[in-house]
Amino acid sequence: MTSPSDFELSRRKLLAGTAASVALTAAPSIVNAQAPTIAEQNAAAGSATLKVSFTVNGAARDLTLDTRTTLLDALREHLHLTGTKKGCDHGQCGACTVIIGGRRINSCLTLAVMHEGDSITTIEGLGTPEKMHPMQAAFVKHDGYQCGYCTPGQICSAVAVLDEIKAGIPSHVSADLNTPVQLTSAELRERMSGNICRCGAYSNIAEAISEVAGRPA
Repeated sequence: MTSPSDFELSRRKLLAGTAASVALTAAPSIVNAQAPTIAEQNAAAGSATLKVSFTVNGAARDLTLDTRTTLLDALREHLHLTGTKKGCDHGQCGACTVIIGGRRINSCLTLAVMHEGDSITTIEGLGTPEKMHPMQAAFVKHDGYQCGYCTPGQICSAVAVLDEIKAGIPSHVSADLNTPVQLTSAELRERMSGNICRCGAYSNIAEAISEVAGRPA
């Protein structure tokens, strides 16, 4: 007569044998398996591509992009406009600031396909070493760049700040909404607060912007 202990031992042997058989059967396929390609990974994730057309620095550009591509990556990786910098990639440092339709935007926080038909200006579109934009020249004069990594975003933001003030767009620190906005120190600091400079060149940056605005620093 078979005892309960004999039954338990037989069951263990059966389970062990089954597991070994499965492992041996699966081993060749595991060894021969190849890592999925990027296209296969995208297909498995359900990603898609779309064609997007916009104007960048005055030139019409057409791209076919993964719908998850940020505007920052489209500019840097697809159009090779590397002046726009990837800093925090979370919209906190401002290094990726570009100008779209006259307004500044953190390009790391927006998808490229959202800007169909838009007019985009990067640091490359503001000026060249031979013919600098007045804001670029002022940054050079006042040493507002130092290490230079954040400078493209700082300059794009500064240009947009002056346009905002000329257009009468108030900020959180505007004292009176019924009078023209003035480029006070408080206004300048508030409007540029989204652009971080680890070198601490803030005073030089303020002097550069003030000079372009025509106000004594």
